[in-house]
Amino acid sequence: MKLLVLEAKLHLREWPQLLFTIGLPVALLVVLGLSIPGMTELGESGERAVDTQLPSIMLLLSLLITACTVVPGVLAAYREQGVLRRMSTTPVHPVRVLGAQLLINLAGGVVSTAILIVASSLAFGTAVPRQWAWFVVVFLLGSAALMAMGLVIAAVAPNAKTAPGIGSVVMMPLMLLGGVWIPRELMPDALRTVSDYSVAGPLAQALRDTWAGQAPQPVHLLVVAAGLVIFGGLAVRLFRWE
Repeated sequence: MKLLVLEAKLHLREWPQLLFTIGLPVALLVVLGLSIPGMTELGESGERAVDTQLPSIMLLLSLLITACTVVPGVLAAYREQGVLRRMSTTPVHPVRVLGAQLLINLAGGVVSTAILIVASSLAFGTAVPRQWAWFVVVFLLGSAALMAMGLVIAAVAPNAKTAPGIGSVVMMPLMLLGGVWIPRELMPDALRTVSDYSVAGPLAQALRDTWAGQAPQPVHLLVVAAGLVIFGGLAVRLFRWE
């Protein structure tokens, strides 16, 4: 608990970064929803893109920014500044350090999600996810999997300057696979297959399903859970105090 409180205080000091992480997806949601033709018109499914597709994609973008740039940057800076080396002389286990980072950034993701849902509702009259319970499950599972990926980046990054850069290189293809650049329905078959086995693709689709009032497909949950186990295990194994 002491570690969590300390990390929370340090996290709040980086308020410009927090504003960017929260503000960029919200701004893109409003701009894209108002500027792209057809976003606010009823589609063949009887729903608008701003009701399900756009908010789920922007939520994925917010989580990717946090996982791939914020988390690696913080831990790499701790290592470079000797904070982790000093922690290594105490009874603090690496799992607790990684767990504290995961929980703090997960809390930030909750706040970002709440603001995104409110902004979408005010701008376009979008309803909250209809399968609310499943939405919470998918959000927590997907956030943990992406944060674990960010912890792996932090573990292998040589210093604080390169960590966000490495994270950005990882984030760009994940944005593509998650449908941020191209809707999953319009992807070529080969790219769609790769997307189905990435964490970002199944997570985006599962979020969209819960917004549309459907339960997520079990295979999507399985892929995201596998990502959490794999990347979480790698993060603990590759963690370095200095």
